[in-house]
Amino acid sequence: MRTLLLIAVLVIATLTGCPSGDKKAAELLDTAGFEEKQHNFEHAGKLYDEIIRLYPGTPAAKDASARLDILKNRTP
Repeated sequence: MRTLLLIAVLVIATLTGCPSGDKKAAELLDTAGFEEKQHNFEHAGKLYDEIIRLYPGTPAAKDASARLDILKNRTP
């Protein structure tokens, strides 16, 4: 299910053209939030890391950093 959602997002992004950095970062943030809600914390963390690495200085990177801190400090 998660894979299909990710593929759908990538197909839509491809068909609508290359989104700006802020928009792409926001899309990844939405996907990471979905993964987190599905309790797929490892994948969510990887996506948050990717946002921080690829889109530094964006609002999404700031949010991703905060969410990543929460994930790292959560108790299993």
